[in-house]
Amino acid sequence: MKVFYSDSFDLNLPPGHRFPGTKYGMLRRTLLNENILAPDQLEISPMASDADLLRAHAQPYVDSIEQGTIDPAAMRRIGFPWSRHIAVRARATMGGAIAAAREAMITGLSGQLAGGTHHAHYDFGAGYCVYNDFAVAALALLAEGVVSRVAIIDLDVHQGDGNAALLAPRPDCFILSVHGEKNFPFRKHVSDLDVELPDGAEDRDYLSALADALPAVWDFRPDLVLYQAGVDPLKEDRLGRLALTQEGLAARDRLVLSEAYSRGVPVSMAIGGGYGDPIEASVAAYANTYRMAKAIHRF
Repeated sequence: MKVFYSDSFDLNLPPGHRFPGTKYGMLRRTLLNENILAPDQLEISPMASDADLLRAHAQPYVDSIEQGTIDPAAMRRIGFPWSRHIAVRARATMGGAIAAAREAMITGLSGQLAGGTHHAHYDFGAGYCVYNDFAVAALALLAEGVVSRVAIIDLDVHQGDGNAALLAPRPDCFILSVHGEKNFPFRKHVSDLDVELPDGAEDRDYLSALADALPAVWDFRPDLVLYQAGVDPLKEDRLGRLALTQEGLAARDRLVLSEAYSRGVPVSMAIGGGYGDPIEASVAAYANTYRMAKAIHRF
């Protein structure tokens, strides 16, 4: 199994910025130090091509990101100041998503140590998302004929409005989103199946709701699952408003990954949101997702 990463994922943000841009490098070091992944299982993410980006995004928007001409107000909606580093990082995230999806179709499981950028829409970004990695990856594999049906299991605490806007109208895509009812985005788009949870929801209620929702994914008979394994439902998360424990998140991952494995459905993972206080709590939860994947797939 290969997992994709890029040193450009660490964001070099201005001091005091609320986004924990160093978590990506922290995760890679944790996975190696705790022997969850071996060095030869990590591969540098390739850069997505213009054609890859333009299946999901408008040419003027892509040009504005690449050339640095994006309106400052539009960049504020994304949440980062524009820089060449941000543009390169966004393209690498898209390339990593495509590479991970292709690898999953070969080996049954892959992922990248970034991604889950589900708030990006056709012609704008939002919520720390420049381009939409799952839309880019799904549309690439569908266009190539590698798959006929793609399902997204989005378990970030925030609803994947960009996923829904870009892919929910397509009959060859199915989107399950389990998220906080009152959390960002405040204008939600309709997924194929949205499961909304109240503030403060704990492990038992979360896992029960997920178990009830997952059969709809398997009934769709996807050729590939894109798993947005955001860890911001964690009770320590500054932006989450739910109250899951590390054990609850591990049980969530076990449920998704074991059910996919038992059905022979390949899975490509993205780490999604995580804003823990301290950030080490989020990094530990991300690492646990890969620890669970290793236990199930025995890689």
